[in-house]
Amino acid sequence: MVKKVLLTGSALLCLFPVMAFAEAPSAGMLNMGLNTLWIILAAVLVLLMQGGFILLETGSTRMKNAGHVAGKTIFTMGLASIVWWAVGYGFAFGTGENPFIGLSDFFYSAPLIGTEADPYSPTAFFVFQMMFVTISLSIAWGGFAERAKLSVYLIFTLVFSAVIYPVIAHWIWNADGFLAADGAQDFAGSTVVHLTGALAAFAATVLLKPRIGKFNKDGSANEILGHNQVFTALSVLLLWVGWFGFNAGSSLGVGDGFFAYVAFNTQLGAAAGAVAALLISWAFIGKADITTMLNGALAGLVAITASCAYVEPWAAVVIGLVAGVLVFFSVKLFEKLRIDDPIYALSVHGAAGIWGTLANGLFATPELAAKVGVGEGGLFYTGSWHQLWVQFESVVICGAFVLAASFLVLGIMKAVMGLRVTEEQEIVGLDLSEHGNYGYPEQMKKAGQNLNV
Repeated sequence: MVKKVLLTGSALLCLFPVMAFAEAPSAGMLNMGLNTLWIILAAVLVLLMQGGFILLETGSTRMKNAGHVAGKTIFTMGLASIVWWAVGYGFAFGTGENPFIGLSDFFYSAPLIGTEADPYSPTAFFVFQMMFVTISLSIAWGGFAERAKLSVYLIFTLVFSAVIYPVIAHWIWNADGFLAADGAQDFAGSTVVHLTGALAAFAATVLLKPRIGKFNKDGSANEILGHNQVFTALSVLLLWVGWFGFNAGSSLGVGDGFFAYVAFNTQLGAAAGAVAALLISWAFIGKADITTMLNGALAGLVAITASCAYVEPWAAVVIGLVAGVLVFFSVKLFEKLRIDDPIYALSVHGAAGIWGTLANGLFATPELAAKVGVGEGGLFYTGSWHQLWVQFESVVICGAFVLAASFLVLGIMKAVMGLRVTEEQEIVGLDLSEHGNYGYPEQMKKAGQNLNV
């Protein structure tokens, strides 16, 4: 056995003599490499969340729009990636000591390797952040569902990925940003990613108006059921798994293993949201509503996203519980306001995103705030209202900007080109009217035969 090992080693050294003289990597390079590996793995997990969004929107809408939902998600993700490389990343993370927008790194030139001085490869950070803008964009599409033209998706992707999202990311996540300087705490994006996407969805659903048949003349709502609740449940599982890359990946390193603590809080927040939503629906409507429970799990994930690195486990549970209750009542509120939100983006990502951001101002511990290096402890630990005010400030300022920008862009588009497909196209379905084929050709063919059409 020993003889075989020696012979094999000798043969390898003869074939690859450089191995005999290679130096072991330094501790700094090894640390950089491990951090880079973790960030890329986290980016892949976040990318997997797009599969969750495809199933979520497909399962929550009607069969006649299934192919359209899946296809436009892949298309807009690709387009957003190119825009992020060209200008979005520069506006978000470019340097220049500008508190409002970045001014460098356009058409990002990715370095081939990291250096010992880098905590991780800059290219890995770019890829990770690219995934975030595509997630925020997919959230926004909830407000467009089942009634927007494909051309609207194209143009809004360009503007959202180039300007709207990058500005918010710069304000909170770039060290030059003015909200970052104030100490705004948003570890993985309850505001930057989720609230931004939700408010863009809000502007879209207001300007597009409700789907045909959603509301009656007296203001009462009709339930337009999604075609596949199993898809919706599977989507939540995929999103839940991806969220470990979303939150724990935002630690940007393996180091002392702090990312595991972030993952731990993430699981507690999601679990509490699912439990609370199911119980509150059971109590108020007499049935344990599956859709509400699934939304509660996502709301818990959204809410804990800002605070997963700042709070103790008991607070993560409280944050998730409140999010699960909040999502139930916010869905009812939006319905009463005659706002048609097919995948509940406004409640899951908007209301829960606001709550998650504000929760830091209550539950953040001074020790964890110091470890992350952003802001200070919340009201319950310090007796000070300062951090809660900073969190409120970030929600209001970012929310106002996203709403104004989204309404402006979509309003101009509505006046110039129109946002909505025709009534006939909506009734037929976007699969056929926008793409010339069905996502479920056999099933739709059978349905047409049964209806003699």
